[in-house]
Amino acid sequence: MTVDPPLLVFKEKGEKQSYRVRIQVSDKKKLLGNKSKNMDSDFGQLVWTDGKHQEIYITDAERRIDLSSHIIKVFLTLKVENTGKTAASDILLAFPPTQVQHLAFIEALAVTGKRKKKSYVRLDVKPTELPDAPNGTKYFTISLITPLKSGDTATLEVLYIFTHSLEPFPVEISQSESQLVYYRDSALILSPYRIKQQITFIKTPSTKVESFTRVEPSNRAGTELKYGPFEDQPPYSFSPIIVHFENNNPFAVVEELVREVEISHWGSLQITEHYNLVHGGARHKGVFSRVDYQSRSFSGAYSFKQLLARLPPRVHSVYYRDEIGNISSSHLRTDSRKSELEIEPRYPLFGGWKATFVIGYVLPLQDFLFESSDGRRYLNFTFGCPLVETVVDKLTIKVVLPEGSKDPSAVVPFPVEQHLETKYSYLDIVGRTVVVLEKKNAVPVHNTPFQVYYTFNPIFMLAEPLMLASAFFLLFVACLAYLHVDLSIRK
Repeated sequence: MTVDPPLLVFKEKGEKQSYRVRIQVSDKKKLLGNKSKNMDSDFGQLVWTDGKHQEIYITDAERRIDLSSHIIKVFLTLKVENTGKTAASDILLAFPPTQVQHLAFIEALAVTGKRKKKSYVRLDVKPTELPDAPNGTKYFTISLITPLKSGDTATLEVLYIFTHSLEPFPVEISQSESQLVYYRDSALILSPYRIKQQITFIKTPSTKVESFTRVEPSNRAGTELKYGPFEDQPPYSFSPIIVHFENNNPFAVVEELVREVEISHWGSLQITEHYNLVHGGARHKGVFSRVDYQSRSFSGAYSFKQLLARLPPRVHSVYYRDEIGNISSSHLRTDSRKSELEIEPRYPLFGGWKATFVIGYVLPLQDFLFESSDGRRYLNFTFGCPLVETVVDKLTIKVVLPEGSKDPSAVVPFPVEQHLETKYSYLDIVGRTVVVLEKKNAVPVHNTPFQVYYTFNPIFMLAEPLMLASAFFLLFVACLAYLHVDLSIRK
C-alpha cells in the first residue's frame, strides 16, 4: 500500500519563504514512525527544501539500475530546464546517507546533438555540503561547462556505482541452496528539484524474484522491474522499496591488494601483486562435500572456483603461488592486444571463505616508460585490480623508482591518498624512492591509466656496475697479493 499525504506548508517566524514537504511510504508502520537502521526509515519522515534550488526543473528523468552482479551500476538520464531569472552553473545530485557510504564511483556527461550526431563532454563532479540538509542527505555538484541560461535546457547522463549494497537473505545457506539477496532503494529519484516525469527500471540477473515492493504504477516482465512513470513529483520525494531476488554471481571481494611496480632502467618492469580474497556473499553453513560439488551442477551455484585476471600484452615470467608454494592450476592466454590469466584457488570459495595468494609477472619497459617534453621520465601504467568484476576494499599501489630518482609526482584521474617511502634492495646506497598510492572501495571502472613523473640522471645507472667491477677488482688484487706474498716460516 502506498500512502501519499498532501503537501504540507510551514512558515518560520520572520520568513516569507514557504517550505513544502511531502512523504511517500509503502507501509503504514513507517508513516507512524517505525524505527529502522536501514534506508527505509531514513526518508520515511518529513523532509523539506528551502526553495533556493527551485530555479532548476527536471522535465524528464530515467533511471536504470543494473543488479546483474554484486557491483551495482545506476544509469541516470536527466533533462533539466532553468526556470529562474539567472544563469545556473551547476546541478545538484542528492543521495541518502546509507547509499553514499557505498558509493564507489560517480561520473557525469553533458549530451549534445541527437542520435548519430550525439557527443558527450565529461563534467566535473565533486561532493558538496549544504546547510540543513534534510535527513542527512549527501550532495554532489555537477559543474556545467557553460552556465545554463534562463529558459535553456540541457541533457545530462550520470553513472554511479555502489558496492556492498546487496544484503544476503538468508545470511547463511548450505551448499545445495541458491543465494538470495535484498536490494533497498526508492521508487522515486531523490532530488532537490521538482521532477515533471520520471521512471525507474531495475534489472535482475535472473527471473527468480521472490518479492518486490509494489508502488503504483509498477510491473515486472522477465528480469526487469518497472516503477513509474510518476508525474510531477516535488523535491525530496522518496518511496522505499525492497527487491528480494536470486543472485548466484561470484561476490569476489579483495579485502586488501598491494601491487608493487618496480622500474628497472635495464629494460624490465617487475610487477608483484598480493591478494587477500574473500567471498562476500551469504555465509556457508554445514559441511562441504566435494563429491556433490563435482557431480551436481547446482551444488554450490553461488561459489566460485576460478577468476580471470586481465594483464597487459607482452607479459612473461608469470607466476601464481600462495603460502604453500606454486599453484599449477592457472592458464595464460596472450596475443598482441591483451593477456588473460585464468587462476584457480586450491579450493572453491563459498560465502565467508578466504584465500591469500601472489601473482607476479614481468613487462617490457619500453611499453610503459616514456620521456616528457620537459625531460622528465614518466611511467604510464594501469590503476585498479586486474581481476574481473572484483571489489577492492583497500588498494595500495607502490611504484618503486630507480635509485637516484628525484622530484617524484603522481597524476591520477580520481582522488587517492599519496605519500613517499624508501626501499632498500641489493647494492643500494641511499635507497629507492617509492611512490605509494592508496584508494578504498575500488571497482573495475577505476582500471584507468595513471602517471608517475620523476627526474633521473643516467650516470646513476653506472653505480651498481661500478660497484660490482670494483668488488671484483679488489678481489682480484687480493688474490694476487695472496699468491705473491710468502707467508711461510723460514728456518
